[in-house]
Amino acid sequence: MKKIVIAIDGYSGCGKSSTAKAVASRLAYGYIDTGAMYRCVTLSFIRNEVALDDSEQVKEALGKLSISFSYSEGKARNEVYLNGENVEDEIRKMYVSDRVSDVAVIPQVRAAMVAQQRKMGEAKGVVMDGRDIGTVVFPDAELKVFMTSDVRIRAKRRQLELEEQGEAVDLEEIVQNFEKRDLIDSTREESPLRQAEGAVVLDTSFITFEEQVQKILDLAEARIEA
Repeated sequence: MKKIVIAIDGYSGCGKSSTAKAVASRLAYGYIDTGAMYRCVTLSFIRNEVALDDSEQVKEALGKLSISFSYSEGKARNEVYLNGENVEDEIRKMYVSDRVSDVAVIPQVRAAMVAQQRKMGEAKGVVMDGRDIGTVVFPDAELKVFMTSDVRIRAKRRQLELEEQGEAVDLEEIVQNFEKRDLIDSTREESPLRQAEGAVVLDTSFITFEEQVQKILDLAEARIEA
């Protein structure tokens, strides 16, 4: 059966990662969480006190990074590793979320991550989600989806996720974080967040998780059979 690349872009908190994971699982495709990659870079920069405006420091720090993914049978989820350390939960915390857009806007960071992402998807049969997958990383992807959702609905979903991890965060703080990230992501000079040419828009505000997964699966099946 023909394999394709599925590129899912969109705003923070729209359910891109969870949806992409489910789609990949049902198609027996690989899943690549590009947002987690930028969060790993951010976590590393925070830990090593890298000055974001110092290109030499940024270059040196990037050269010491190793990011990899694995599937955890026990937790039934994909997990990301930074230099061999499982940081799946740590990178989702608010102190990382507050900095990730500032790090992701750095051209050196984006160039390094895009190169890795393209290599990961060379053989196709992958689902990749992020901000610039359909516009920069894989503009020729057979299926491109752009996900959006009301900001307060996104914030409430993220608040529940954080509570499940034992982190209590005020809803308004999350709303402000999303609004800040949306603005930075959409207006940055390097690979701004925008709907890719030919992308299918999927608003997840008032549909169930299963409905959004099925919508993408239906679209994928049509592309695979084409």
